[in-house]
Amino acid sequence: MPQILVVDDEIGIRELLSDILRDEGHDVALAENAAAAREAREATRPDLVLLDIWMPDTDGITLLKEWAANGQLTMPVIMMSGHGTIDTAVEATKIGALDFLEKPIGMQRLLAAIKRGLEVGRKPGAGGLSLAAFPRPTPLRDLKKRLEQVAAKNAAVLLRSAPGGIVELAARTLHPPGKAWIDLAHDSTPLTLEALQASSGGALYCEELSRLTRLQQKNLVFALERLEKFGLRLVAATVNEPAELAALGWEEAALRRLFDVWVGLPTLTQLKDEIPEIAVHLLQQLTEAGEVPLRRLSTSALNALRQHNWPGGFGELRSAVKSLALAALEEEIAAEDVTRHLFPGAAQDPNLPPGLPPEVMEMPLREAREYFERMYFQFHLAREGGAMTRLAEKTGLERTHLYRKLKDLGLRTAKTGTEDA
Repeated sequence: MPQILVVDDEIGIRELLSDILRDEGHDVALAENAAAAREAREATRPDLVLLDIWMPDTDGITLLKEWAANGQLTMPVIMMSGHGTIDTAVEATKIGALDFLEKPIGMQRLLAAIKRGLEVGRKPGAGGLSLAAFPRPTPLRDLKKRLEQVAAKNAAVLLRSAPGGIVELAARTLHPPGKAWIDLAHDSTPLTLEALQASSGGALYCEELSRLTRLQQKNLVFALERLEKFGLRLVAATVNEPAELAALGWEEAALRRLFDVWVGLPTLTQLKDEIPEIAVHLLQQLTEAGEVPLRRLSTSALNALRQHNWPGGFGELRSAVKSLALAALEEEIAAEDVTRHLFPGAAQDPNLPPGLPPEVMEMPLREAREYFERMYFQFHLAREGGAMTRLAEKTGLERTHLYRKLKDLGLRTAKTGTEDA
C-alpha cells in the first residue's frame, strides 16, 4: 500500500486530504509543520509527499531545498498553495518538485497528480551531496555563493583544486535537481546531439581533465561548443596548468575557454572543522539511497575523522564513511572503528599524538620527515592556490630550490612561468 505524507499547517485540509486518500486505498501520514514533516519522513520513508508552501515555522520551498541539498529528495513531492504564483511554481519544479497544485484543489486534479507521482516512483539517486546542505555561516557556504556567482555568467565552470579537494561536492552544487548528470570520464562512446538533447538542462561533469582519454576530451569539447544551445552546464576540474594539459593532447582553443574563469577549491585539510558535518550528511545520504544500513557516527568517531588528513579528498572521505557504515557491528560507529579502518593493523597507543597516523611513528626519521614535508607543502600549495611566488615567500625557500623540493616529494611540479593568480 503506497505511503503518502501530507504536510499542511491547516488541520481541516490535512483531515480532508487524509480521508480522500484513505478512501483511495493509500496509507497516510500527517504533519502540521516542517519539523513534524522531517520526523515523519525519517520514520515512514513515504512514497510521495503533498507539501504545503506556506507554513509557520519553515516554508515548503525551504524544506524542499533542504531535502534536495541533503540527497533526501528520493520521493516525488507535489507542492500545494492557496497563494501560489507562476514564479513559485517554476522555482519549486526547478528544485525538484514533481507538480504544483493550487488550492482549493479539485479531487480529479489531486488524484491525477498522485497517480502520476506514484507511477514516477522513487527517483534514482542522481542527486549527490551539495554545498546547499551547509546553510550556516562557514567556508562552505561562502564557496557556494562564489560558485553560484560565477555560474550565473558562465555555462562552463572550471574548478582548480590541489590534491585532497572537494571537487564533486562543489560540482553537485551547480547541478539542477532532477536533471541529467553526465560524468564524462565514465563514457567511452562518442557524444551525440541526441544525447545532449536528451540531457537538456542538466550538467556535464569531469573530476580531473588530465584523466580523460582522447575520445573523452573530444566529447567534452563537443559539449562545450553546444552548452547554450541545450541549456547545459559543464563543471570540470583539474590540478594541472594549461601547458600540462596541452601536452596531453588538449586543444588550445578549448583550454583558453575553460581557463578563462575559474574558482579555487579548498582541501579537506583546510576544512577540518567542517569534516564532521560533511561526514554526517554523507552517511545520511548513503542511508537514504539504501547503500548502507541505519548507522550513526559517535562524537569520538567524528573527531577521529576530523583529525585525518584525507589526501584523497572528498572521494576518500565518502568511501571511508560508506565502509565504516557497512562494517560496523553496532548501530553507533565508534572512534576505534575509524582507527581500525584508516590504519588497519595499527596498535592502539594512548601516547600517539592526536591526528597522527600510527605508522608514522614507526618510520625511520628520514621517512617521517619526508611525510611531514609532503603534508606541509600540500597544505601551503592548497592555501596559496598553487601560486609559486607566494609559496616561496611563505616557506622561505628560493624558487629553484622549491621546485626541486616539490619534485622530490612527488608533488605537482610548478612551471617557471606560473605566477600568482
